[in-house]
Amino acid sequence: MVRGDSQVSEVLLSLDGVSRVFGDEVEVHALRDVSLDIRAGDFLSIVGPSGSGKSTLLGLLGVLDLPSSGAVRIQGTDMADLGDADRSRMRGGAIGFVFQQFHLIPHLTALGNVETALLYRGLSAGERRQGAMDALEQVDLGNRYGHTPIQLSGGEQQRVAIARAIVTDPLMVLADEPTGALDSQNASNVMDIFGDLQSSDRAICVVTHDLGVASRTQRRITMLDGGIVADELLNVAGGAR
Repeated sequence: MVRGDSQVSEVLLSLDGVSRVFGDEVEVHALRDVSLDIRAGDFLSIVGPSGSGKSTLLGLLGVLDLPSSGAVRIQGTDMADLGDADRSRMRGGAIGFVFQQFHLIPHLTALGNVETALLYRGLSAGERRQGAMDALEQVDLGNRYGHTPIQLSGGEQQRVAIARAIVTDPLMVLADEPTGALDSQNASNVMDIFGDLQSSDRAICVVTHDLGVASRTQRRITMLDGGIVADELLNVAGGAR
């Protein structure tokens, strides 16, 4: 799929001059004056060595944290202007999360795990079930809907987690090391799914230490010492251009 034209695609999430400082007596500058636009149609990766600021950036992109200075905006709305409840609602509607450790509920089926993302949204049980089934079909797991996590392979568990992330139809899927617990074949399958889930009105963002995984995306952000040092478009084979 082709990344949306950066001149016309809507900015879904932006960081504007963001810094994040931890500590009082001894300050640690985890991010320094970072600006980044994530646009509809983006399929991007964020890479960098340990300590480069990836985890801190992930927390800000996911609106799990607020910056010490600068602004984090979702479709133009500054997250600092919202109260905790409104910020949580905005995050829940705009962002679907996928983690390295799948965080599935052991006693629930694949269908039940995906349905949990639709609780408290005013949907009937039938609507939740249908939405969850549709999401499982998107990741080619419709035939495994009745299986619990222990009955699924690691790759299948991650696909359930992806279905749970997309069932709310988020603006952006934010994946934190989504292939880290998988073998190479399942990692490749997961990246194929992310490519298929990309659309003209959704962004896929993968945070990874694996440059091979990053080469499967269409845009690569490289971090070092709390800043962005490269923002590259990649060709199909994974090379910068």
